[in-house]
Amino acid sequence: MIMKGQKISDRYQIIKTIGEGGMANVYLAYDTILDRDVAVKVLRGDLATDDTFVRRFQREALSASSLSHPNIIEVYDVGEDNGSYYIVMEYIKGKHLKQLLKQRGKLTLTEVVDIMLQVTDGMSVAHDNYIIHRDIKPQNIMILENGLIKITDFGIAMALNSTQLTQTNSVMGSVHYLPPEQASGKGATIQSDVYSMGILMYELLTGELPFRGDNAVEIALKQIKEPFPSVKDKIPSIPQSIENIIYKATAKNTKNRYSDARELHDDLKTALSDERVKEPLIKFKYPEIENDTSKSERELKKMADQAVKEDKKKAADGVTENIIEDINSKEAKREADVKSKKIEEDDRKHENKVLLILGIIFTLLVLTITTLVFLLPKIFTVKDVIVPDVSGMTVGKAEQTLQDAGFVIADETKEISSDTVDVGNVVKTNPEAGRTRKKGAEITLYISVGENAYVVEESLIGQNYRDYKSYLEKTYDLYVIVTKEEDETGKIDADTIMRTEPAAGTKLKKGDTLTLYIPSLDTNYPDFTKGEMSLTKIKEWCDKYGVKLETEYIETSQYPAGTIYEQNVKAGETVISGQTVKLKIADTPLDSNQSAEQIDAE
Repeated sequence: MIMKGQKISDRYQIIKTIGEGGMANVYLAYDTILDRDVAVKVLRGDLATDDTFVRRFQREALSASSLSHPNIIEVYDVGEDNGSYYIVMEYIKGKHLKQLLKQRGKLTLTEVVDIMLQVTDGMSVAHDNYIIHRDIKPQNIMILENGLIKITDFGIAMALNSTQLTQTNSVMGSVHYLPPEQASGKGATIQSDVYSMGILMYELLTGELPFRGDNAVEIALKQIKEPFPSVKDKIPSIPQSIENIIYKATAKNTKNRYSDARELHDDLKTALSDERVKEPLIKFKYPEIENDTSKSERELKKMADQAVKEDKKKAADGVTENIIEDINSKEAKREADVKSKKIEEDDRKHENKVLLILGIIFTLLVLTITTLVFLLPKIFTVKDVIVPDVSGMTVGKAEQTLQDAGFVIADETKEISSDTVDVGNVVKTNPEAGRTRKKGAEITLYISVGENAYVVEESLIGQNYRDYKSYLEKTYDLYVIVTKEEDETGKIDADTIMRTEPAAGTKLKKGDTLTLYIPSLDTNYPDFTKGEMSLTKIKEWCDKYGVKLETEYIETSQYPAGTIYEQNVKAGETVISGQTVKLKIADTPLDSNQSAEQIDAE
């Protein structure tokens, strides 16, 4: 567990825990570089020690960070710090839909349609980029106070594969939304997300899950075999168009299902229109569960052939009615009952056999995992070692000391200013000296660059100067100048650092000057003392060019009251966003024979 005040990667300072789960813990943190609150999700348990999963998690999370949509939570950063793998996201003040359902039981039709339109809109962008979420459920959908929806957990959900049924802490939560093809062991597709969204819509409307069971295997079997329940049985007044959308989204045969989230979204947009309220019940082109119906179809065909032979004179279009009459006769009914009973027994035997096989597999998996959890740590336990103090040592001596203690030295070192350690020697390590770590853990060295020194970073280029100016001044006691110059490309945004002087790689010390060059706005300060602009117009001008305005009223008889007679910037100077303009304005002086209260009364 990460503690309050602890820093991750020397950047994200933990404020508090805001969520705990089987796969990750979520913390509210402060980004010390960009001065903003963020949510940091840190992998926990066996997932963090599974190299294959970690690599996939990092790759998929970085892929998800490319998605840009109002309904998809923004991913800022993915990384690792001392064995802890984390993902940094935008911090949202809200609750997930599961919490909302617990409070209210179920939602109104209009609320559900609005939520699903936002979910499908966000997922459409993901599907357009061939990104599959794989774990759509209420717990992964956040809702803000203003009703805005945010889809979360792209990185972790995409890294989980079809073996997620063995994840003890997440199985019962995810299997309720698992499409039949995944429950059967097949890979996930874009249509798998569509199935999960259909179940999400059903749950939001009814407050219930469509399939329940005592264990994950039983629920998975129901996803494969049982027909999807009717939402109109729960809410008779609901439009048929809504039930049809849920049926099509949750079709077991993918040929009958929406092809992607965008198709589902487009259908939802017209779901509540007058012309669709009384549309007929949807009929699928392809059979949903072919194996379960083939026997019954063969028996009915035999009866139909017999009826046709006995009544050759009847027209072809009347065959169906005769079949129904023969089946309803006593003899045919008795024969049908016998055959039906045999079919049910065969189906029950087949189902019991499948349940037995799945039960055995599930039991073996649980026993295997239990054995690995309890026995492997005892067999392969790595000795704990205290990190030695190598501060003040040369890099070579520090590396040798740490290697002798059983640690591995990180390939990349970090530079840090120090007024006590000579330049080039080690200031500290990460993890810090005195901490206990497993033998073989990686140690990062922090090398001194001198007293309060700063090495100009290449990464400053392309950043907003306001994010770094005060930081560099306060941290390194530098004199930072912001200067404008012409942007020859005409494509660089205002306030963006184009270059630095001196250039990247230069080492600066306390009191040195660092010049940040940003694009020129080609705007000059007017002469406010001419009286051509009212104070209101001046405020509007300052807001337009990002200039701060300060006014000071001075009692004087030299100028009429309200006259702007002095400004701290010269007329004609180039405007720099973030500067402060100070204006001195004449105020009426108090008469020596008149009190302030009398003037106020007048």
